[in-house]
Amino acid sequence: MQAHNQFFYMRHPSLDLVSFIEQNILPRYSEFDMAHNIYHVNGVIRRSLALALKLGANINMTYVIAAYHDIGLSGPRAVHHLTGGKILASDARLKRWFSPQEILLMKEAVEDHRASASHSPRSIYGKIVAEADRNLLPDAVFSRAILYGRDHCPELDEEGQWKRFEEHMENKYGEDGYVKLWIANSENAEHLKRLRAIIADKQQLSAHYQRLLGEIVLGKINPEWL
Repeated sequence: MQAHNQFFYMRHPSLDLVSFIEQNILPRYSEFDMAHNIYHVNGVIRRSLALALKLGANINMTYVIAAYHDIGLSGPRAVHHLTGGKILASDARLKRWFSPQEILLMKEAVEDHRASASHSPRSIYGKIVAEADRNLLPDAVFSRAILYGRDHCPELDEEGQWKRFEEHMENKYGEDGYVKLWIANSENAEHLKRLRAIIADKQQLSAHYQRLLGEIVLGKINPEWL
């Protein structure tokens, strides 16, 4: 039984830590926009834990980083990664599970997760959450961008929303876009290749946009895409 329990905790976060996060941290995502809500953070947690198992990283640390990664959206979006790192580092409750050195590593990982960061994440933990935050399935990317535009730029008309979407796709995910992948041979590499092929074909990109916009308007958005 003891060996079984050790195996469980190597593969899953500690139950008391999960309870703390689910009661005190995850509910805060209900305050954020639809592209950064509870479905999004749960997806990042799930993908982060899968990568941690693959790479041999600490499961508890990975879980906390993923749970806190967008918590800084309670402040200005432009610095949400820095705000999130500060929130994590100042949460004295985490001292129950982690050393000061581990908390510093987790803080830095939250700071480093942003797609537009100019430098490589400083640790494997930053690379894990940065990779997990990038669900690059085309429908997921397109849906999140449409939702963000509708939530944050409601003044734009239909043509304005399309132009904002098209420019964002090119600037972030195009051949010269700023999105970066930090873990070699991840499934995101294949997704990004497919995504770039669609972005390069404006007729195909428009067809995806119109289809997903219609589903969003009808409330049929797939929560797995977030």
